[in-house]
Amino acid sequence: MTQWDRVTRLFGDDVMALLPSRTAAIVGLGSGGSFVAVSLAMSGVGRFVLVDDDVLEAANVVRHAADLREVGRPKAEAVADLIRQRNAAAQVETVIGRIEDHLEALQGADVVVVGVDQEPPKYAINEACLKYGLTAIYAGVYERGEGGDVCLIDPQQGPCYACWAEHLREGLDDRGPQAQLDYGLIGPDGTLAAEPGLWLHVVRVAAIQADMALNHLLRGTPAHRTWPGNTIIQANTALEIFEGRVALPHTAEWVTVPANPQCLVCASQRQRSERQEAALSLDDLLRLGQAASAMDDRMFNDEG
Repeated sequence: MTQWDRVTRLFGDDVMALLPSRTAAIVGLGSGGSFVAVSLAMSGVGRFVLVDDDVLEAANVVRHAADLREVGRPKAEAVADLIRQRNAAAQVETVIGRIEDHLEALQGADVVVVGVDQEPPKYAINEACLKYGLTAIYAGVYERGEGGDVCLIDPQQGPCYACWAEHLREGLDDRGPQAQLDYGLIGPDGTLAAEPGLWLHVVRVAAIQADMALNHLLRGTPAHRTWPGNTIIQANTALEIFEGRVALPHTAEWVTVPANPQCLVCASQRQRSERQEAALSLDDLLRLGQAASAMDDRMFNDEG
């Protein structure tokens, strides 16, 4: 039995031949990001770009894939070694620094996994994903690990992260105004509180993020699945996700957050792309005219 026999039995030979060429860019190699990185490596993903500006501290190891042997090392380098220990053939690029200074590192990724807590880097990643046409998967763990959410942001098919965050804070979803979201964890800056509890609470949310990332990498294959929404909200404890309705521990709710047609970040870009697809350039018109003229000449000659 080889290392990948069981994964191959699940996905099939064709998928296992594809995954080594897929690239996952993971921004933020903390508790969630480190788990996602190792999980994807163990699933057969073969290329990684790891971005983080922090070093591992002793206090981190109770909520991190790396252990005390890695204390003092950059988190990206520590996780890169963990990936190679699980998948020796993996190609790993590490970027030690803030993502705002290295957005070009995301180019060419098949999926971007966002594991940062602060909102400003998420918005910078969002704009880069719009620019490069990348799908990103964001995750957040709520205060004390009571739950968390994971969203898949595909700039071709739905909202950008700015749309998503605005919509979530307004408390609306596709079920209508009677199902108002109510986390009870929204801070004065309008963002969801993120004070994770135990490692086991974090990885419940990170496992969903890893699964959604892997599923995106499997697009175009029989192993790919269609999700019932673009956002899943996980309850680790009893959590009032929708106002007046408490989700039981270890359950989840799916939500579809739509794009905002007036979004200041993505609306103008989406409209520009649509216009480009719908409109023909002067050169296109000229080529079409020349082709039609040539066809008329051929028909005339044939009839003559």
